Amino acid sequence: MPLRVSILTREYPPHIYGGAGVHVGQLVPQLRKYAASVDVQCMGEPREGATAHPEDFPAGANAAIRILGTDVAMADAVGDVDVVHSHTWYANFAGLVAAKFRDVPHVVTSHSLEPHRPWKAEQLGGGYRISSWAEKTAFLDAAAVISVSTGMRADVLASYGELDPAKVHVVRNGIDPDEFAPDPATDVLTGLGIDLDRPLVVFVGRITRQKGLVHLVRAAEQFDPGTQLLLLAGAPDTPEIAAEFQEAFASLQAGRGGVTWVQEMLPRKAVAQVLTHATVFACPSIYEPLGIVNLEAMSCRTAVVASRVGGIPDVVVDGETGYLVPYDPRQADDPAFVRAFEADFAERINLLTRDPGLAERFGLAGRERCIAEFSWEKIAQETIAVYEEAIRVHQAR
Repeated sequence: MPLRVSILTREYPPHIYGGAGVHVGQLVPQLRKYAASVDVQCMGEPREGATAHPEDFPAGANAAIRILGTDVAMADAVGDVDVVHSHTWYANFAGLVAAKFRDVPHVVTSHSLEPHRPWKAEQLGGGYRISSWAEKTAFLDAAAVISVSTGMRADVLASYGELDPAKVHVVRNGIDPDEFAPDPATDVLTGLGIDLDRPLVVFVGRITRQKGLVHLVRAAEQFDPGTQLLLLAGAPDTPEIAAEFQEAFASLQAGRGGVTWVQEMLPRKAVAQVLTHATVFACPSIYEPLGIVNLEAMSCRTAVVASRVGGIPDVVVDGETGYLVPYDPRQADDPAFVRAFEADFAERINLLTRDPGLAERFGLAGRERCIAEFSWEKIAQETIAVYEEAIRVHQAR
């Protein structure tokens, strides 16, 4: 019997800012091929295809407390369904309440884990304790937990040891190879002042501790002369991380040319063109559950140099679609280790900018891997299978 599903999320197109929003935006249309109905409850401004709830209650409260208020409104809006599926801590509490009220199973997807993001306390203050509580409570009560990579599954079980491993499933993020396809046009790049005859390293992401952008900027001091660096980076989490990045960027810019920082968010089609013409896509994350942006780069036939953390090894095959650089979060406070990581990152990038043929081979292999392993239709089918198992377990209680 076709399922009736309610998806609970903070982000939903066209208003998305991170990997969880991309995931939900791509997953929902595919789920609708297999489910009787897929209802979407999201947060923010009204939009087509979803019921949106403003984050305004209680007025004037801490942002994390307002999220819980919005969660209650979302839970109340969930109708007669067979399963509820929440994404990120922002919506986990909504899923928990809705599932209890409707007596249906709650499935959560772990796009990230609060215990692995202690720097969020810098941004949220007491709100970080609320987000951590909401996530843990929902995970431990859930009928099933979906992890977006094998690395994330291991992190989930390490963080929440009370969880039954049989309840934790791996369903990886995906990519639309038609949306992120090689684009021969160059108007976006020339408009940004990029020299198409010189090697180009590209970063796309937010300015957060998690994304490791400061490490890339410092590593760029060791790039070969003539290599350009283009940063599509905005929305710093805090004034502190913004100031740290700006200082590192100013130092780099003072010492070499060909360094460009674009702060506004470009349309996805423009990003695909930039990725297509990059020699290397750089992902220096110190924490990454999977890293959809790496898939986007690979789908545009671009070689990737990334940190060997979290779920990135599920995506980037070292020596085949790019290079992985070891990073140990436990040594993040060791200046010597950090300098060595940045030097290793620069060395891997230099290997590819010096050998365009190798970079091209990695890029071709990356697109083939995206098409073969990361289709959203496959991911939707695997997600439906998790729903069916969760319903079976719930009904057997």
